[in-house]
Amino acid sequence: MRILLVKTSSLGDVIHNLPVAADLARQFPGVEIDWCVEEAFADIPKLSPAVHSTLPVAIRRWRKSVLGAGTWGEIKQLRCRLKAESYDAVLDTQGLIKSALLTWQAPGRRLGYNADSAREPLAARFYDSTFTVPRHLHAVERNRLLAGAAFGYTPPTALDYGISAPGFAAPWLPARPVAVLLTATSRDDKLWAESSWIELGKALMARGLTPVLPSGSPSERARAQRIADAIPGAIAAPPLSIGELAGLLGQAPLTVGVDTGLAHLAAALRVPTIALYTATEPALTGVVSTGFACNLGGKGRPPAVAEVLSATDKALQS
Repeated sequence: MRILLVKTSSLGDVIHNLPVAADLARQFPGVEIDWCVEEAFADIPKLSPAVHSTLPVAIRRWRKSVLGAGTWGEIKQLRCRLKAESYDAVLDTQGLIKSALLTWQAPGRRLGYNADSAREPLAARFYDSTFTVPRHLHAVERNRLLAGAAFGYTPPTALDYGISAPGFAAPWLPARPVAVLLTATSRDDKLWAESSWIELGKALMARGLTPVLPSGSPSERARAQRIADAIPGAIAAPPLSIGELAGLLGQAPLTVGVDTGLAHLAAALRVPTIALYTATEPALTGVVSTGFACNLGGKGRPPAVAEVLSATDKALQS
């Protein structure tokens, strides 16, 4: 059997879809799973041995140059690649019009949420078969239940993201254990106060952990550097790929992060993870893991440093 999964973005959503690939591989030994994913996040499905190959798309980049000849050339190449494949089923677990249009381009029985379950109801018009999945469930559970309904099985109770951290070494890593602090996120209202990060980082140093602060954009790097400079011994990491970040997270005894996809990656790798929420509620999209995972705060309720340190002590004892 050949299955194409369509879950293009964002980083956290792609990670939340990993258990679907793991469930399918366990349910149908020998199944060949391809994954259509945004190019920036293509390294995530590659972490899963259940995924045969990825089909990268560049919707975010294409939107910035809709009229460009290069954009339409890449779209044509993607359509040709999809048409050249032969799938028994194409499963869209994203439920958006953009993902439904990609699903519609691929040969095979097209499966997805029904109009009442999809995030964008119009997406359901592009599927051959649709399924009802309650909207109040966590994203991981919704993905798994959709796949189970589409392929006729009940997802196992045990959660398995099906990935492991790749090896990672760097000359700037300290000899002692590190705590990865994920201070960057997609929206300013999701940030945690720099003063709180500094207080937390100093407390982690006292507990024998060296804070390491990854970052992406120039503004994120500047923020990480400011925080690291205020914590003697802390490290603002150089730019890292998603694969390298997975390797860094995998060797850390603790990750603390704001509402960002990398916190979900840490949880998927079974790294003890504490996620901090300031502008959103974690009920439907918080970190979920078979290891230690703790969601703190909520919309308009940023967690206090004392709360985070209490969770930290529990995580280090887990």
